[in-house]
Amino acid sequence: ITLCAEYFEDKYLSLFVVDQSGTAWELDEAMAAQCGYTVTYSTRRSIELHASALSCHSHLEKDVFTVTIQIKASHTPDMSNATTHLKSASCHYDPWIPRELTCESNYMEVSALICCCFTAKMHAVILNIMFKLLMNFSGQAKAEEASIWQIVFHQPEEKRALLVSNAWSAGYGLNTTDSRVLLRVPYPAAQVQLIKDQGITFSVLRSSTFYKYHWVILMVDTAVACPVDGVDYTNKTITWTVPKYIPPLSAGVTSFKDVLVEAGVDLRKLSAKEMASRKYVLLNELKAITMKIPIGAEGGFYKTSVSNGQLGVKYTINLFLEHQWEDNKWRLTKHTIIKEIETPFEQAEVAITNNLNLSARLMNVTVGTFLPDVELVNLTFEGVVVAVPEAVQHGYLIHRTRYANGSKAYVIQVPLDAPSVKKEYMREDMRAYTLNVTLTFITHPSSETFVIPVIALSAVKDAVLPSARGFCDGKNLHLIITRGNVDQNWLPFISDWHLSQEAAQKYNYILRDNGTHLAISIPFLSPYVSYEVFHTSAIKASFYLTLKDGITLAQRRDFSVSCIFSPSELIQCLPNGTVIITAIKLVGGVDLDTALLVLRDRQCKPSLVTEKTATFKFNVNTCGTRRKVNSTAITYENEILYFRPGNDTPIYQLKFLCSYPVKQTADLQYEFKKNPPPSIKSGFGCLTLSLKLFKEKSYSEPYQEPEYPVIKYLKEALYFEVELLQPKDARLELNLDECWATNSQSQDSLPQWHILTHGCENNKDSYRTVFHKINYSLRVKFPQHLKRFEVRMFTFVQGTSLLQE
Repeated sequence: ITLCAEYFEDKYLSLFVVDQSGTAWELDEAMAAQCGYTVTYSTRRSIELHASALSCHSHLEKDVFTVTIQIKASHTPDMSNATTHLKSASCHYDPWIPRELTCESNYMEVSALICCCFTAKMHAVILNIMFKLLMNFSGQAKAEEASIWQIVFHQPEEKRALLVSNAWSAGYGLNTTDSRVLLRVPYPAAQVQLIKDQGITFSVLRSSTFYKYHWVILMVDTAVACPVDGVDYTNKTITWTVPKYIPPLSAGVTSFKDVLVEAGVDLRKLSAKEMASRKYVLLNELKAITMKIPIGAEGGFYKTSVSNGQLGVKYTINLFLEHQWEDNKWRLTKHTIIKEIETPFEQAEVAITNNLNLSARLMNVTVGTFLPDVELVNLTFEGVVVAVPEAVQHGYLIHRTRYANGSKAYVIQVPLDAPSVKKEYMREDMRAYTLNVTLTFITHPSSETFVIPVIALSAVKDAVLPSARGFCDGKNLHLIITRGNVDQNWLPFISDWHLSQEAAQKYNYILRDNGTHLAISIPFLSPYVSYEVFHTSAIKASFYLTLKDGITLAQRRDFSVSCIFSPSELIQCLPNGTVIITAIKLVGGVDLDTALLVLRDRQCKPSLVTEKTATFKFNVNTCGTRRKVNSTAITYENEILYFRPGNDTPIYQLKFLCSYPVKQTADLQYEFKKNPPPSIKSGFGCLTLSLKLFKEKSYSEPYQEPEYPVIKYLKEALYFEVELLQPKDARLELNLDECWATNSQSQDSLPQWHILTHGCENNKDSYRTVFHKINYSLRVKFPQHLKRFEVRMFTFVQGTSLLQE
C-alpha cells in the first residue's frame, strides 16, 4: 500500500490495522515486526506499507487476502483534530509452496504446509508418540494442555519450550490456517542466533512447532534463516551475495535441485531483458547467488544524508531475491529475501551561484541542487534566525525551483540596499556588496539538519565619492565636503590627528556635520595651517584634510583649500601705540622653534606660540623699536629674530614697521542713536574652577596639600591664581567679580574683608590688590581662562586685639 507523502507533509501520522470486526489496532514498531508489517519511507515522496499474506488482522478467503489500514493525520503531536483515512488492498496468492521463507527488514517468517492425510490407525499411533514427545519437551505440561501450541527452540546448549501465550508475549508472531502453520520472528528475539556460512552472517532461529489438528498433534520444522550482510561496494558497484542451502534450512536433506532463481526491485520481478537494460547482473552459481547493481542505476534512488554536520548522499535500492529448490524432505522450498541496500555516505558539494540583476538592484543567489527530501527551514543573518515564511519581512524573497528529475534548488533574492547586505568601497567608482547568510536545511523523513553558509559578493559601479569646495574670507579658510554614498564611516583627519568636535574646539576650529555635508572653518593663523611665499608680496595659506576609513584607518580621500593673504594681515598697528605682529614658519624655510623667536630686545618674547606661528604684542616705545620722524609721519621699526643657542648672529629676520601720520584731519559723520538695552540670553551649564596659592611671583610652583596651612608674615605677598578648567572653549573669558577673606573656613562667616569688588581692587584697602599679566606658555594654553593677583598678608583685629577662629 503506497501513500503520497506530499499529502501528509508537515503532519503527524498514526497508522492502524483494521480487522474484520472494524477494530483498529495501532501499528507501532513492535506490533509491525510481530504481525508481519513493514513501513518504509522513500525520497520519492511516498510511504509504503508491506503486509505479509498471513499478517495479523488480514482477511484470507479463497487465496485472496485483504488488508485494511487506517491513517490518522494531525498538525499537532497530540493528534487533536486528526483527519482519518481508510485504505484497503487485496492480493491473490496461489499456489502455496510446502515451505515458504520470507526475510523482511524487520522480521523473519516461515510458513509450512501441514500434512493431514492419515488413516485412523495412523492417527492413534502418531497421537501416542507425539503426546510423549510433548510431555518430554514441556516438562510440567498436563495432559489437557496437549491441545495448545508449543514451540521448541533448539539452541546449542539446550532445548526450550514455550506455550503459545508465552511465545506471543515474547514478541513471536503465530498464525494458522486449515493447511498451514506460520511462525514470525523479530530479529532482536532472544532465541535468534548469528551464524556464518561461506563468510556471510545469517540470523537463524531453529525451532519445532507443535500443532493440534483435530485429535492429532503434529510437529512442524519451523527453522528460518535470513542473511544479515553479504553486501560489498567496489568500483561503483553493489555486490550482494547469498549462499544457497545453508545448514539450518537443510537439516536431514541429502539432495538439492534448483527450480527457480528470480530477482526484482520494489517487490516487482524483473525479466532478464529488463535486468540487462539496467545493467543488473544475476549469477546463479553452485553454492551462492550473486547480484550486481551499478550504483545510481535505475530502480534505486539517492537520498540525502548528514554526517558530522556535512551534507552527503546515499544510494538506496530495495531488492528482493526469490530462490526455489527441491529436496528430499520438503519437496519444494521458496526463500524470498527483501533487502534494502544503502551505500556508504558520500560527501556532496553544494553549488552557489550569484546572478546580479543590476537594473532591479537585486542579488539572485541560487543554492543547490538538492534531492527532493531536503527542505530549507530558516535563515540566519547578523545573528538573527528567521523562518522562511518570515524572511520576506526582512527583504528576502525565496523561490524553490524544481527540475525534471525531481531535484530542486533555492533562489534567494535580496535587494542591494537591504540592511543585512554589507556595502564597502573598493576603488574609484566601485562598491562591493556582500551577502552573508547561513541557511539551515532539514531532511525528510530522518529530520537531520545541516547548514550551508552563503557568502555572495557583487561589484557594482555605483560609488559616489565625496567632493569638496573651498573658499576664504578675510580671516578664515573654509572647506565644505559633500558626502557621497561610500563615506558614511569615513572620519576626517589632519595628518594623524582625528578632527573631532572636541579637537576642533581646542584649536578654535568650527566643525559642522549634518549627515550630507561636512563643513570646516579654520582661522588664517591656526595650527596645522601651512604657509609659503606666493610671489613677493603675498602668502599662501593651505589646509589639508584626509578622510580615512573608520575601521581600518586606510586613507580614502584627500582635500585641501589654499588662499592668498597679504602680509599686512600679520600686523596690526593700533592707534594707542600697540603693535600686534605674527611671525609664521614658511614651508621650505628655516627649521626653527617659534617659541624662541624674539624682538630686538631679546627680553621681548612672543605672547602666543603655536607650532608654526609666534605672536608678539608690545608698545612702540619698548622692545628696541626704532623711530623715524619726517614731516608727515612717524615710523616705528622692529624685527623678529631667531638665534641658534650660543650664536649672536640671527639666522632668521623679519622686519616690520608701523607708520602713524604726524598731522591728520578726518571728517566724521555721526548721528545720535539711543542704544537698545543689552539682551542677554541666559542659560545653564557647568564651570570647573580652581583657586591656587603660589610661592613666588613667577607662578611656577603652587603650594601642595601637605604644605597647608601656609605661615606668612604681615605685609608679605600672597600670589593667587584662579583658573577656568572646564569647558576648554577659547571663546570664554574668566572675569572675577567678588573676592573676600574670612576669619574661618566658612565663606559666609563674619567678619569679612573684600579683596576685589566688581572685578576691581578695593579702594578702601591700604595695600591694594595687584593684578599680574598672563602670557601664553606650555602650561597656559588659554590666557583668557586665568586671573592672577597679589594680596599683602593681613589679619583681622577688633580694637587692639587679634581675632582668631
